[in-house]
Amino acid sequence: MLYTVNEVAKLSGTTIKTLYHYQKIGLLMPEIVTENGYRYYGENELKRLQQILFYRELDFSLDSIKAALDHEPDRLRCLCEQQAMLKARQLRLERILLTLEETIRHERKEGNMSTENMFNGLNEEEWKQVFSQQNEHLQKAYDFRLDTENLDVASMNEKAAEATAFMTSMAEALKNNKSIDDETVVSAIKNHLAFLQKDHPIVNCPLCKGHF
Repeated sequence: MLYTVNEVAKLSGTTIKTLYHYQKIGLLMPEIVTENGYRYYGENELKRLQQILFYRELDFSLDSIKAALDHEPDRLRCLCEQQAMLKARQLRLERILLTLEETIRHERKEGNMSTENMFNGLNEEEWKQVFSQQNEHLQKAYDFRLDTENLDVASMNEKAAEATAFMTSMAEALKNNKSIDDETVVSAIKNHLAFLQKDHPIVNCPLCKGHF
């Protein structure tokens, strides 16, 4: 099936001007250009446009997108790489949002937010700085150092965001005088344990009446 420029623009949420520009720079060529100048796009062109838009969400320049697509012709592999990059960005944004929400709460209460928490998620070097401080103590006390050269930043951000969300929900439960066997509390604990189970052995939770 072939699609006109107008149809592709509507399907993808782009503009006709953008599609013409992509053609001009050799990023996305129509499958067919008729003698009277009409441009038609096929399924392969739509798939390439989808990948282009994924890269645009990652703030790639058009030159970088063209180089990336030309270098990696395997669509599935390219999509998996894009997925990994977008997930990393998602986790980073989630952490930034948690920091923003905490900042708003402090501003509404007219209280001062801890300076240690003001920039959570804003600096990718933050984890190395944190571990560097811990290493000073570990080196002096136990003659041991953590490896800070191969940190999985995306994973660390995910764990930090989940832990922050869990502790916030527990704090809200205490504030609202909810009991330990309250349905929302038990559910939060179950979800937290399920998250931890991704990296740790089975945990037996008596409150949740089950294993994770």
